[in-house]
Formats: sequence, C-alpha cells, structure tokens
Amino acid sequence: MPINPNPQDAGAPSARRLDDEARIKVLSPSMLVFKRFVRNRLAVVGTCILAVMFVFSFAGGLISPYTQSQTFYKNDVMWKEYASLSVNSEYRYTAAVGADLPGSARTQFILALNANKPNYTAGGADYTWTRLDDDFIVISRTSEVATALPLAGEYAFTLRPGADFPAEAQSALIAALDAKQAGFEWNGVQYITTRIGKSYSISSAEEIAIAAARVFDAYEPGYETVTAQYGFRRAALTAIAEGSEAFEYNGASYSQRADGDIVTVYDNSTGQPVEFAIISKYIAQGFSPDVRVSVAFKEAILDAVNARAASFIFPDDEDPDREYQITTPKPDTYTIKRETVTLLYDTEARPSLAHWLGTDSNGMDMMTRLMYGGRVSLMVGFVVVALELVIGVIFGGIAGYFGGRTDLLLMRFIDLFNCIPSTPIMFIMGSVMDTMEVNPYARIYLLMFVLGLLGWTGIARVVRGQILTLREQDFMIAAEATGIRTSARIFRHLVPNVMPLLIVQATLSLGGVVITEATLSFLNLGLKYPLASWGTIINSASNIYTLTNYWYLWIPAGLMILVTVLGFNFVGDGLRDAFDPKMKR
Repeated sequence: MPINPNPQDAGAPSARRLDDEARIKVLSPSMLVFKRFVRNRLAVVGTCILAVMFVFSFAGGLISPYTQSQTFYKNDVMWKEYASLSVNSEYRYTAAVGADLPGSARTQFILALNANKPNYTAGGADYTWTRLDDDFIVISRTSEVATALPLAGEYAFTLRPGADFPAEAQSALIAALDAKQAGFEWNGVQYITTRIGKSYSISSAEEIAIAAARVFDAYEPGYETVTAQYGFRRAALTAIAEGSEAFEYNGASYSQRADGDIVTVYDNSTGQPVEFAIISKYIAQGFSPDVRVSVAFKEAILDAVNARAASFIFPDDEDPDREYQITTPKPDTYTIKRETVTLLYDTEARPSLAHWLGTDSNGMDMMTRLMYGGRVSLMVGFVVVALELVIGVIFGGIAGYFGGRTDLLLMRFIDLFNCIPSTPIMFIMGSVMDTMEVNPYARIYLLMFVLGLLGWTGIARVVRGQILTLREQDFMIAAEATGIRTSARIFRHLVPNVMPLLIVQATLSLGGVVITEATLSFLNLGLKYPLASWGTIINSASNIYTLTNYWYLWIPAGLMILVTVLGFNFVGDGLRDAFDPKMKR
C-alpha cells in the first residue's frame, strides 16, 4: 500500500491549491495589472460604458434602417398663397389689327401724357393721343398731308407729295378752321390741324392702339379670344365713356351694367343675356402658373374686399365649402390664401416608433445621427491621441535620452510651441475652411491633424522626464555595452518602460479630445452639414425656444458626451491605479 507523503492533506484536495497571495506571486505583470484593474469597480463601469458607446456608434449605424443624411417628409395642411388681387395703376395697351405701338412710343406717350401734350414724336414717327375718359385713351399715328396758309380770307393749300387730300376734304378743313376746331373727320379718316406760326399743318390720324387702365376678364376661356381683340375693347370702352349701356361688335350685340367700379358685359346674340366679361380696375392672378382665376372667383374676392371680410367661402372641385383668407401686405394689394396639403420636411418631430428620438431641424432621424456622430467623435479622439503619442514620444524620447544641448533645444521649442494660442488658430482655420468651402470629409482629417499637432507637448514632457530617469538604469548600461544602435535603445528599451504611463495619459486625454471636438463642432468650426457629430447635434439648441421645447434634440447628445468622457476618466483612473507598483491590495 503506497504511503502518502503528506498525510495531513489526505481527504482535503482543496489544501493542494494555491491561496490568493501565493497565486498572485506567480502571475505575470500584465495579469497583475489586469487583476488590479478589475478590482476597481469604477474602472469596470467605465469599460462597460465605453463598450456600449462603441457598439452603439459603430454597430448601430450598420443595423439602422436610415442613413445620417436621410431626410423625412410629411404631408401637412397649411395656409398657402393661392392668388392675389391688386388695383391696376398702369395703362394697358391693345394694338389695332395690323398696327404696332413700339416700346419707345409707349415711353414717350407716358411723358407726353404727364406733360399734357397731345402730340409727340418717337422713333421718327409722329403720334397723338385723345382722352375719352379718365381710364381710356386712343393713340394714333399722324402723317402730314398738307399745309394751309390764310390769305385775305382764303386758304392756300400745299399738298405733300403723294398725299391724298381731295377738294371735298379741303372744304371740311376750311369749315373746321373757321370754327377753330382742332380736328375734323372726313370719309372715315380723322384729320388734325395744328397751328404753326401763321399757317396750319393738316395731318391724317390713324388709330393704332388704345391705352386703358381697365382690365378685361372673360367668363369662359373661349370668350378670351373676343375680349382680347382691339375692336371689342374699343367699342366697350367707348360705350362706357359715352355712358351707353349697349354696343355692337362684329355683328353681335352686347349690353353693359355698371356696379361701382365693375362693369359686367352681356352677350345678347342669342336673345337671352349671357354673362360674357367684366371690366374693372382690378388685376387677379394666381401665385402659380397652373392657377387660373375665374371671373366668379374674382367677383367673390371683390365682394369680400368691399365687405372688409377677413375670409370668404368659394366652392371648388374638391370642397364645396372651401375657405379662403384675405391679407393686405400693402395698400391696394390683397393676398388670398387657402389651406393646401403640402409636402414638408418632417422637422423636430416628437419621438415615435419610427423615430425613437424624433427628428432634427432638417428632418433627419436623431437616433441615427447620434450613432454616426459617435463614430466621428470617438474616431477623432483616438486618431488625435495616437498622433499626439507619436509626436510626443519622438520628441520626448530624443530629448530625454541625449540630454544636454539637445534636451535644452527641444524643451525650449516645446515651450515656444506652448505659447501658440490654439483657440484662435482653430477659429481662423474654421473660417478659412468655410471660405474655401472644404469638403465635409476633408474637414475631419484637417481637424484631427490640427488637434494632434497642437496637443503633443504634454506627452513629450512626460516621456522626457521618465527617460531621464530610466537611461541611468543598469539595463541601459548593458544595452549600450552590447552595441545596440541609439534608436533601438530609445524605442525598444526606454519607450516600452514608459508605455504604462503613456497608456494612462492617453486614456485620460481621450475625454478631453472628445470635448474639444464637440466644442468646435458646436461653434461651427468643426464638422459641417450633412455629417453628424455630437457637437453639431447640440448646436441645434442654440436658441432658447429649442432648448426649452425640444429636449430630444440636445439632451441625448449631451448625455453621450457626458457618459463617454466619464467612461474614459474611469478607465484612465483604473489604469493609473493598476500600473502603480506601490499600490496595496
């Protein structure tokens, strides 16, 4: 029977295991650091927070059904401009068939009208105008046919070459001159006499256009071909000027009825008066080309305006009780609005099943933008800290290892670099990128480069101080004795011994970089639309109304920054305590 060398351990297998103290003595240094780290509850909490933030930011964007720049729309009913009504203050011209009134003649006509001169010249042609009433003027082109010189009670006529002025017309002219008339009509032709010195100039006048401040509106689209004709407008306006209630045109009989400033024209050709057109001083037109303002709708507007009503009802194909609102943006101008279903950006929508955190002011999903914003903020933090570590380790390692003048020169350079005002530089850089319209993606890389370039000096000082101590250790004397080159001594023997402190320094710096990036983006110096970061998201709360009414636009992003920075600080403190060789368990 075999003899048990440790009879006291018989029947007690647990006694063969190492206790905690004995186990720790045989663990590797990295395992020691790990056990010390996990014993720190705040460090574990910080690690869990960062793990959740990374999963939310990098994995969340992959499973989200939306993209960071995807906009959403909604149908909304809103009062929208539909038509306008204004008082016409300008003359409208209608040219006779086969005639033309050029722009220069219209301009000179207004000048002659303001100066009350019935005759004027434009473009080498002579014109005259005759006012039939306050809103109706006939414009004619004149051509001199003869001159008449009074001699001893008689008139000596001189005809222009090619002019047709027969003896019968001369008799009518003499009668007009004796009666001191400014003109006369003969054989359907209007003649004008103008006194020039002692003689008279006789000119024939050919109507070429009418100028009227009144507007013609046809009841039916098919009637517009008639109401737009020169003869119809000439006959209708002449009847109004003469106070006549009827006129004829092109073989058809029309009657008119005045109601204030509005004259309704009826077609009596069929024996039963049919509403044909209205003549008024008001212009009614739609706000869009596809809106045709009918005469009935125009009359409804005028009735509401005359009654000083703020709204009126007018039926259409969709709603028999369609309501319209009237506003007066300026005197004699009225804007008509109606409720219209409009496709709008679904901005600042409340949280729902489709959008768990609502939408922002651009109609984008807030949850998705938080995910993509976390990617940017975390990526900027790690890249900037990595860049700071590279630059800081190189400068700090060289200064600490060589010492002497090299150390003095590099440390003075670091002091000089620390004197550079980083905040104004960031402001200037943001303005320059805005002016140059730098691509939003390029702004990210420039931002990371500048932040890393401005923040490495602290790490360089830490590395330099540690290496000044480590370079005097025995292992460095042995490394130098073996002939290892200088770069290997610095970066393979000295720097690894500084890595625990650098890891702690880098972890604690990550939170600061995240806050810096968020601050720059909040001030519109960092990322630009449509890219998202937590700072640009908080920028939407730059006014008190959003701050107090739309909490979901800024509180989630603020909590993300708060929790992430807190997680980095917890992990950094835990690593610092874990790497401390003097820590007591």
